[in-house]
Amino acid sequence: MEKPSSIITKKQVFLYHCVESEQLAKKVASLSNSIQLQSINWRSFADGFPNLFINNAHNIRAQHVVFLASFSSPAVIFEQLSVIFALPRLFVASFTLVLPFFPTGTFERMEEEGDVATAFTMARILSNIPVSRGGPTSLVIYDIHALQERFYFGDHVLPLFETGIPLLKQRLQQLPESEKIVIAFPDDGAWKRFHKLLDEFETVICTKVREGDKRIVRLKEGEPAGCHVVIVDDLVQSGGTLIECQKVLAAHGAAKVSAYVTHGVFPKQSWQKFLHKNSGESLQSDIENHSKEAFSYFWITDSCPLTVKAIEDKAPFEVLSLAGSIADALQT
Repeated sequence: MEKPSSIITKKQVFLYHCVESEQLAKKVASLSNSIQLQSINWRSFADGFPNLFINNAHNIRAQHVVFLASFSSPAVIFEQLSVIFALPRLFVASFTLVLPFFPTGTFERMEEEGDVATAFTMARILSNIPVSRGGPTSLVIYDIHALQERFYFGDHVLPLFETGIPLLKQRLQQLPESEKIVIAFPDDGAWKRFHKLLDEFETVICTKVREGDKRIVRLKEGEPAGCHVVIVDDLVQSGGTLIECQKVLAAHGAAKVSAYVTHGVFPKQSWQKFLHKNSGESLQSDIENHSKEAFSYFWITDSCPLTVKAIEDKAPFEVLSLAGSIADALQT
């Protein structure tokens, strides 16, 4: 009797993307012959509202279809949602939405009557994506900000929560063996999210304490002296906490300080605070002496395409691409 083949055939995937995610989509498609890059005409009517057209719509029937999104601002969300809600209805075999950065994730709390938890609102919108012929939509998200947000999604979508930490670990293996790497968490929230993924490293935990009207970063536990300390968090906005954390680590004898965040949001070009001297001028002169050259490396992923374009070839930034991880997730 002939033995069954052990070769697993990869499913063929049709990959659509928004305008911002074009470069990442091309990287994903280049990694596998089973991924075919597709296109959408992103046009607008005279009044500014979207005039959209999904190319190759007839040929994606009975196929596995993916949309790579980037919700970088409220202005681009509506046009993408229009496509996201249309694709599953084109008689596709399955539909997957890849949203590397869940942008409203930091707005999940209701601390007083009247607060609007926009993370819950976004989750409810995505939970109502039409069901395809193959069933509920698969939703791929990386390093969501608050762990409880995974329970915000309804039963009409299947959230797949991934992480960019393996990319960081691969990069750390490329550093000189003489360097002792210690992982630092800027607060207890970051420790809860990531410590189990980095348990082979010694760790340092910082904390924020209130002194009058100010919140001061202090060392809570761990020993950074003489080590290359890598601060790990899910995202960065203004970067103020990372800068304060770096100061504390340096004051306690860290030989070098670097940072990794999955999502480099950096509103209002706040990434400029971290540039090395030969990479441009700092955005705020009052922090210039503290932040210039303070970080040996600053690793981010390409989950926020606009940031990736802005910091290209600017030290200390390095981009660790999610392309391989996304390509693998599309075969799940």
